[in-house]
Amino acid sequence: MNWTDYHGRLHKTLRQRRLLPKQSRLLVAVSGGQDSLSLLQLLSDLKPKWEWDLAVAHCDHRWSIDAGMADHVETIVERLGMTFFRITAETPVEATEASARSWRYQVLRNCCEENDYDYVVTGHTSTDRAETLLYNLIRGSGSDGLQALTWERPLTANINLVRPLLNFSREETEQFCEQMQLPIWKDIANDNLNYARNRLRKQIFPQLKAHFNPQVEIALSQTADVLQAETAYLQQLATELYEKAYHSKQSLCREPLKTAPVALQRRVMRLFWHTYFKNTHAPSFQQIEELTALIDAPNRSQTSSFPKNIYAVVESDLISFKSFV
Repeated sequence: MNWTDYHGRLHKTLRQRRLLPKQSRLLVAVSGGQDSLSLLQLLSDLKPKWEWDLAVAHCDHRWSIDAGMADHVETIVERLGMTFFRITAETPVEATEASARSWRYQVLRNCCEENDYDYVVTGHTSTDRAETLLYNLIRGSGSDGLQALTWERPLTANINLVRPLLNFSREETEQFCEQMQLPIWKDIANDNLNYARNRLRKQIFPQLKAHFNPQVEIALSQTADVLQAETAYLQQLATELYEKAYHSKQSLCREPLKTAPVALQRRVMRLFWHTYFKNTHAPSFQQIEELTALIDAPNRSQTSSFPKNIYAVVESDLISFKSFV
């Protein structure tokens, strides 16, 4: 194996962050682009040191523009002597970023469960992380959305999604592919400016680099790392406060919340919302603000209508969800 600085960096990252333990069973998601091919080659080279059981999954959306991509990936995997899962959609997946991402994570999770793999590993880079942070900021996301592409998150109780290349840039994965002579598949969808992320990548980030900060991707990726730790801490405090204020699925006690910082009050109200509405409706900023305002509001104060003709009202020390008759 030709040990490079890239191998050393990944090896160090895995040890420091304890991302992919020795002898784990890893399912590597490979599209055929430079990031996922870099990931596959690096993990394959490090396999003797970590004693992983490696397999590769390629998700075929059944889009005409991707014709030949799955065969290309399969040829690479066969050369490496790894197990290959070619996951093909029953019908073409809706050609939107959100729909395609949702389908991929669902089928990758299913593949892990059916074949007893511990981790799904993807080739997201610091460039992806920076783009996601900026994209979510433009959309008005809070700090939860701005932490953007964490190093690891659970897909199920027993399966984790890991992104070990978050300290690699897309420029570096391109250099690595050139150095290792890896056959990159050119995905023409990446040039489609109808996709918001492509517009950020092709138009916005070059301007930011040229006129504001040549290292903007690193700066934003580091910001996401800081936000991840701070968000986790705030969420822990908010969960403890929510448990103190909890009265029932549809009501909270106001007294424990009155002296809390507004950042925690908002998070408690978000937890309250999700307890009641589950995942059927995501709250807007204004809806959370209306709920938070009830903490110090006079008795019988209420919000405007929420989903399903529901509103929240102050009943002495309680904030309760009610239904309009």
